[in-house]
Amino acid sequence: MKLTIGHLYPDLLNLYGDRGNIQCLMKRCQWRGIEAETIAFESNDRVDFSGLDIVLLGGGSDREQMLVCEKLKEIRDDFKSYVESDGVVIAICGGYQLLGKYYKTDQGTITGLELVDMYTEQGEGRLIHNIVLKSELFDMPIVGFENHGGRTCIQNNKPLGKVLTGAGNDETSGYEGVVYRNVIGTYLHGPLLPKNPQLADWLILRALKKKYGEEVELTDLDDTQEKEANDYIYKRFVK
Repeated sequence: MKLTIGHLYPDLLNLYGDRGNIQCLMKRCQWRGIEAETIAFESNDRVDFSGLDIVLLGGGSDREQMLVCEKLKEIRDDFKSYVESDGVVIAICGGYQLLGKYYKTDQGTITGLELVDMYTEQGEGRLIHNIVLKSELFDMPIVGFENHGGRTCIQNNKPLGKVLTGAGNDETSGYEGVVYRNVIGTYLHGPLLPKNPQLADWLILRALKKKYGEEVELTDLDDTQEKEANDYIYKRFVK
C-alpha cells in the first residue's frame, strides 16, 4: 500500500511547524510498512488532486493568506471535488480559516475555498493559549497551542472537540475546529500530530480506506512516548 501526501503552498503557509505534521504522517505510515511520499506544491505549481490521498493546508500570516488568495481561486473547483469525494484533508490555523467562505480582516476580506460552510472574522486581540479538547472521535484528549486573531463560525457543522481549556473557535462557543466528511480543520499547531497520534491515524486510516477499501485496518504502534507527551499537557492545564 502507498499514500501520497500533498503539502499545499509550503513557501507561504508553513508558519507553525507544518512540516512536523508531514513528517509525523510519513513516519507513522513507514513504521507500518506503508509506502509514503510527500509532494510539495509551491505557489507557482499546478495542483493535481487526482494523485493525492491526504492534503495538508498549513498556517500563515494574514499577509501570506492574502497572497495565496488568488491561487485558491484556481484550485477551488478541483479541491471541492476532492473533498466531496471523501478526500482526506488536515487544515491548520490559517489553512483552517481558508476552508470557509471568507476571512474578514482589518486589511480586507480574504476569499476562502468555500469547502465548508463556515466563515471567519477578525476579533479584538489574539487568542493565545495552550489548549486541550475532548473529541468524540478519540479516546485521548487533543492537545496543542493556539495563536489566532480570527473568530470562526462553523455554522451547523460538527466541531472537532469541546474545549477543556483554551479559547477555541471563537472564545464563546466552547468548541474548537471542524469536521466535515474526511476534512479536519483546527487552530491547534505546534505541530499538532506528533502529540496526537490518534488524530494522525484517523487521517491515515481514512485515506487507506478510500483508496483500498473499507476492510483496511491499521496495525498498532508503540505510542508510549506520544501518550506521555499528550498526558503531560493534559495534566498540566486541565487537572
